[in-house]
Amino acid sequence: MTDQNFTNHRRYVMGYHILLNSMLLIGIVISIVNAVRHPPNSGGFVSSLLIVLLFVCGLFSSWYLRQFPVKAQDRAIRVEEGLRHYILTGKPLDTRLSAGQIIALRFAPDDEFVQLINRAIAENLSPNDIKKSIKNWRGDYDRV
Repeated sequence: MTDQNFTNHRRYVMGYHILLNSMLLIGIVISIVNAVRHPPNSGGFVSSLLIVLLFVCGLFSSWYLRQFPVKAQDRAIRVEEGLRHYILTGKPLDTRLSAGQIIALRFAPDDEFVQLINRAIAENLSPNDIKKSIKNWRGDYDRV
């Protein structure tokens, strides 16, 4: 496994992110065209509407299949980073940090962590700015 850094830390699964979502979008477009081509009083109208509905349901399922575990993992990351901050400083994590900032801070090693938190609060750094500021990247290889 290659070392993580700012440019390669995002994880894309080709079969899920590209292939599945592309097929669902193509299916929605084709099924809508099919539904439009079948007027309400002709045969096949209800079937074509059901196919549109199935593709829309598939798209929503695909979206939430990704969002639910990522949200749960984000909550776990916030707790882990709060504990790490407490271990390093003896104080709870500052409440002025946003969830995105805390999640970005997980890539900072212990020797940069507290200083980067202070900078993130003082300068209101975005998550991307926090990640770009990290000198010695600490990989998160378990991210969903």
